[in-house]
Amino acid sequence: MNLEELLENPVKWNWIKRLFYASLVLVVAADFLIPRHHVFFFWDEIPGFSALYGLASCVAIIVFSKFLGHHWLMKRENYYD
Repeated sequence: MNLEELLENPVKWNWIKRLFYASLVLVVAADFLIPRHHVFFFWDEIPGFSALYGLASCVAIIVFSKFLGHHWLMKRENYYD
């Protein structure tokens, strides 16, 4: 079974999504359980901060890229006429 068949089957795709979500929850939960020994900044002590910061950064990059693409890169439909 190849990857394309897995992604096209809705039942298997839902199973894969749940597996990824569970792994994300486990990583954030591990952040609450594992103590930090070498803390350099105050935000290093906040559990789950790295995951939240990564998510916010990714969303900001996507929103900025879409804004830049729509307002600077895209041209009118009849631009070359």
